[in-house]
Amino acid sequence: MSKSYNPAMHSAEHLLNQAMVRRFGCDRCFSAHINPKKSKCDYHFDRELTTGEIDAIQADVNQAIEADYPVITENMPREEAEEVFNLERVPGKEEITHFRVVRMGEYDACPCIGEHVTSTREIGQFRITGTGFENGVLRIRFKLKSA
Repeated sequence: MSKSYNPAMHSAEHLLNQAMVRRFGCDRCFSAHINPKKSKCDYHFDRELTTGEIDAIQADVNQAIEADYPVITENMPREEAEEVFNLERVPGKEEITHFRVVRMGEYDACPCIGEHVTSTREIGQFRITGTGFENGVLRIRFKLKSA
């Protein structure tokens, strides 16, 4: 991991992705830049978000943080992971026999090799700082305020 890697910000990305999936039925982000001070996620989408939708997504993520879900990892056989998750972006998935799955309570589960907090409450307060929409791509920029 790079020296600027931030487990809280990375964990917040997971919660944001699940909030988007639940609220809009879209896929998880296809591109993300996660930095300690500010981050962004890009989604295939059909329009800009309204102010109300931005507020609702922010509230969804903050509710998941406040729920204080435990963050645990488990190993899942490839065959099972292929049935549950979209593994399209995983390089070399044909050679992988087990995937590391990160679970945040019952809120989110996703194959991931990154470092995470041990509980969602450790993430701090989530704030969407801006959004943009261009050529079928919705970008959501966000920051965290320490717990």
